[in-house]
Amino acid sequence: MTGISGKAVAVAGASSGIGEATALHLAERGARLVLGARRAERLSGLVERIEKAGGEAVAVTMDVRRREDVVRLVATAQERFGRLDVLFSNAGSMAVSPFDELRVEDWESMVDVNVKGVLNGIAAALPVFRAQGAGHFVHTASTAAYKVVPNQAVYAATKTAVKVLTEGLRQEAGPNLRVTLVSPGFTNTEGIGKGGSPETAAALVAQRDAIAMPPEAIARAVAFAVEQPETVDVGEIVVRPTAQG
Repeated sequence: MTGISGKAVAVAGASSGIGEATALHLAERGARLVLGARRAERLSGLVERIEKAGGEAVAVTMDVRRREDVVRLVATAQERFGRLDVLFSNAGSMAVSPFDELRVEDWESMVDVNVKGVLNGIAAALPVFRAQGAGHFVHTASTAAYKVVPNQAVYAATKTAVKVLTEGLRQEAGPNLRVTLVSPGFTNTEGIGKGGSPETAAALVAQRDAIAMPPEAIARAVAFAVEQPETVDVGEIVVRPTAQG
């Protein structure tokens, strides 16, 4: 299936930011959405917006850290739409801080959400894609996977892991599956500054407010990868503000 219209797309981390913007953008172009996140009220509101605009969407309250939840996200697409064409693993944690603060729980949270969440998505969708003979993984990494800066080492490590896992999956995917890595730079989302060190978070928020691009920029990048012919695999897209060094 070429293009976006009619494709069944599951989005993990859909309640705000990049996930929300991508869901809205793909819905406008005719995709059928299964939207997953922890915040049920936000998801319900997003489904309502899509349906009022003539789109089709269903919400699944879930946590990517629980494999059974991600399996349920994928199963909902199969039950509702008869198949799953795209899994967008977008949920993320950016609870950054200096090592000296020893915020070990934040480190663990980033590993669980950013790395294990992606692995849970692969485990849930890969058998489905193999059985269908087609499918598309889209994973959100970060420009932090390409450049390490102080206070963000653990976050950068998790996003580097996503980059490596995605490339390994691409190499093993074979001729019928597609695998795309999307690496955003500073994006205007509520996730920046959430959790982690208050001082580091404040600096990130200030930088976000000064130079960040809108999440719709990433939504368009995801759509570009999804809309390609099935024999074309867009392996990697890096999108950053022009002001970001």
